[in-house]
Amino acid sequence: MDDSDTTVVIATRNRARELARTLDRLSALRPRPPIVVVDDASTDGAPTDGPAPTGGPAPTEPASTGSTAATVEGRPGVELVRLSVRQGAAARNAGVERVRTPYVAFSDDDSWWAPQALRRAAEILHAHPDVGLLAGAVLVGPENRPDPVNAELRDSPLGGTDPGPDVLGFLGCAAVLRVRAFHDAGGFSSLLGFGAEETLLAADLAARGWRLCHHPDVVAHHHPSPHRMPHERRLALEARNQLLIALMRRRGPRVRAELAALARRAVSHPPSRRALGSALLAAPRALARRDVLPAGLEQRFDLLEQ
Repeated sequence: MDDSDTTVVIATRNRARELARTLDRLSALRPRPPIVVVDDASTDGAPTDGPAPTGGPAPTEPASTGSTAATVEGRPGVELVRLSVRQGAAARNAGVERVRTPYVAFSDDDSWWAPQALRRAAEILHAHPDVGLLAGAVLVGPENRPDPVNAELRDSPLGGTDPGPDVLGFLGCAAVLRVRAFHDAGGFSSLLGFGAEETLLAADLAARGWRLCHHPDVVAHHHPSPHRMPHERRLALEARNQLLIALMRRRGPRVRAELAALARRAVSHPPSRRALGSALLAAPRALARRDVLPAGLEQRFDLLEQ
């Protein structure tokens, strides 16, 4: 079992400098994994452009030096997929379509996998065919600070010990999946755009019988880009998407709770007000995709949300 069993997929837009660093780090891994870069309609030199993703307005990001295409060109083992219309988080789906290995690992353009992380993930997935997703640990910045999410995953109340605690969430830049499970769950939703997209994929994986587990040996490094969506705006979009996820998958009490929470914030918080309006506009499309979770899985989500 080696890293050649795992392909890394990166979705990126207008961050050539960060992407170059990430590709350097990933290409230095031994064995070197195949890499698929999805250019999400960059305007930094690629001949593609398009509207914001369906999840609402995308962040304004100053273009990094160079272009996405030029950054990828000439790198062995790195394939470029160009999108003409912005997809947000769902851009990763186009990358997974090119994967020919049994496992796929996601990186952001400002994150990369630690040495041996992909090898360890492949070993675990090979030994546990019921596991569809491994949620890794994240170390942030040059100080290697543990991301607070690590402790939440480690201390999950859902039980499970082998290969690790059961979870119903993960960070997109620290997930390794069985490709068959990813396709089984339908990939990332095109409705959400940015924010909380991992929650819906986790729910759909679990609803189809796949286990999601955390394992601390599967480590990703995240050096956050300075070209990021403002924190308050991201929180508002996540609240919007949590409401849409509730409309698509959850029962009445959770739908009402998410709607009430976003409406309360919208009274005095302009980003939340815009997010609420966007959610109401998208609600018919969300309801058209409604597929309520099994009762047992709903109870597991309720336990996490207490």
